[in-house]
Amino acid sequence: MLAMRKRQIARTAAVASAAALALAPTVASAADSAPPSAPPAAAVSADPLPVFDFRDCPALPAGVDPAAWRCEVLVAEGSMTLGGTPIGAVPMTLTHAEGPMPDGAKGQVWGGMRSAAVDVPGGLFGTPVPVKGLGLSLQPVYGGYSDFYAVGDNLGVFTMRFEARSRLLPTSCVIGADAPVEFRLKRVGPSQVVSKDPVVIAFEARDDAFTVPEAQGCGPLGGWLNRRLGLPAASGNSVSYSAHYTFRTYDRLPAS
Repeated sequence: MLAMRKRQIARTAAVASAAALALAPTVASAADSAPPSAPPAAAVSADPLPVFDFRDCPALPAGVDPAAWRCEVLVAEGSMTLGGTPIGAVPMTLTHAEGPMPDGAKGQVWGGMRSAAVDVPGGLFGTPVPVKGLGLSLQPVYGGYSDFYAVGDNLGVFTMRFEARSRLLPTSCVIGADAPVEFRLKRVGPSQVVSKDPVVIAFEARDDAFTVPEAQGCGPLGGWLNRRLGLPAASGNSVSYSAHYTFRTYDRLPAS
């Protein structure tokens, strides 16, 4: 984990961009809140804003300026299809930090992902009527790699695993255990500045080009689960998100 974090901090990629899990245009103020190639942002919205939680903001690398580093929080919810199987709404909150390293390179530090388990319609056996004890849910978890620097409408790279949960499956049952699912979301339509104080950006994102490996560690029902979800799947996969994004520089974060 330490090695992974060091690789992320040192990464100077100028390509690929909360996420979402994944995912958000990087902004430093309301004036530059959309990616460089994005259409002009819409007017501030009066709709209620999500609650942003900064508790997962990571510790900063040594020697950086807290006022130049942002803790960025993305709150998103959307629909997902794996192997042609609709999964339903997948809510998540993604937190990471980014800013300049002492040598001027771009730096990123992963903070955390929070998400609820998602019930799969039809349960483990695909029955039209729910059967007690035969439900199936998927718990999204961070896959270990992310790069949130955006280039135009390309919002970066974000990986996830999915823990398959059912009374009839062992706790070791995971989709993407060896090779996490890699999402490369693209912004759909213009980003919108929905609040200026604090700065909050709303946007839509989608990816329908990712692949999904088979579930592993699922015991005697592993084969059935993969057939049930259509895995492994090189096609028939999609994810669409509606997201809100905000940030605070580290000199403005509340004391922990």
